[in-house]
Amino acid sequence: MTSNLNRSGDGAQTLASLRRLIAARWYVLIVAAVIILSAPALLAIPLTALPLLAIVAVAALFNGFAWLRHRTSQAASAAELFRQICIDLATLAALMFFTGGATNPLISLLLPSVAFAALTLPRAYVVAVTGLAISIYSALMVAFVPLPIESPGRAAQLHLSGMWLTFVVSAALIAWFILRMMATIRERDAALAAARERALRDEHLVALGTLAAGAAHELGTPLATMAVIAGELERDTTLSEATRADFDILRNQIAACKTILTGLTERAGVRRLEKAAAVAVDVWIAALHLRWRQQLKHCTSRIEISGQPPAPEIIADPSLEQGVINLLNNSVNATSGAADEIVLGVRWDTTTLWIEVRDLGPGFSPEVLQQAGRKPFPANFGGGGGSGIGLLLTQGVIERLGGSLLLSSAAGGGGIARIELPLVKISP
Repeated sequence: MTSNLNRSGDGAQTLASLRRLIAARWYVLIVAAVIILSAPALLAIPLTALPLLAIVAVAALFNGFAWLRHRTSQAASAAELFRQICIDLATLAALMFFTGGATNPLISLLLPSVAFAALTLPRAYVVAVTGLAISIYSALMVAFVPLPIESPGRAAQLHLSGMWLTFVVSAALIAWFILRMMATIRERDAALAAARERALRDEHLVALGTLAAGAAHELGTPLATMAVIAGELERDTTLSEATRADFDILRNQIAACKTILTGLTERAGVRRLEKAAAVAVDVWIAALHLRWRQQLKHCTSRIEISGQPPAPEIIADPSLEQGVINLLNNSVNATSGAADEIVLGVRWDTTTLWIEVRDLGPGFSPEVLQQAGRKPFPANFGGGGGSGIGLLLTQGVIERLGGSLLLSSAAGGGGIARIELPLVKISP
């Protein structure tokens, strides 16, 4: 499968190079036609315009056919690009044959085709293009139609002018090709780096999932023991009512932990609940907020919902719910207990759902903004003492659903975590 992906990527890059060649060829053919038509009057060179224009017309016909053929293509082969470069060399060879052969200073325009082949084709094709260019140059040294220029001084002047023009055109073409190819290479390197980063993060997430499943299994027994002891102490009549109330709270919290661990075990490896019922976004976010508030009663928070009614319906992926809860918990860790300091905002349009968590904490440091969601932090995430694993998990979930997670610091203070999801990925 990896080799198929590599071949697909190479085919796309070859197609991009082929399209650049076709686009550049239009400009070269236009310039060639202008030179053929204007040279007799401007340079006093009696050219045989009819065969030269016929060559340009045939090359334009081939180029139009190539443009139509590859206009909607998804990939191209190296052999096809090689054939197009050979057409360029043949066209230039025919033009040079009727304009002095190797004595024409424009003969050096064979070089840009060789350079382009070296940048885009495998070694065997590059050797073939180089050999073809050398053969054409060698043949034009002995077989050509000489230019009828009687004055040696005039011929020398035209030769020097032609050499200057050849240098300018060759330098411009080679620079253009190399700049475009280097841009393509940088884009490919950036894509490969992003792919490697995603692979490393996914590997880390798998390891975290394995550890989480093991921890959920191992914590079941001590939590059950704690629940039994808390229940017995709660029924102890020698304790005060306030103490028994505290044990009741403790027992409820232990039950909540057991529920979380049970859900963690059940959801391990689940990507989407195919048989789950659809729920409106505003109903889903309100229920999620209520469940979260039941675990953190000391925290003050509110919901902001905007969007044209009716609210879109989604399949509530458990991993997405956990991702939003991770962001809410991070906000709690970063804040200091101010009123209405946690805001859970939701809005939508016809194609996109946005979920935003805002707080009045210190905001995100530059280090957090730079590496959040890529790897855990060594210590003191966001000033709240966290490790950033929640963000790592949330980032993986959001990317799996085709969305993105953006962290920013508000101008007036506080942090903003915004999730953007395409509705098509989570709609029923």
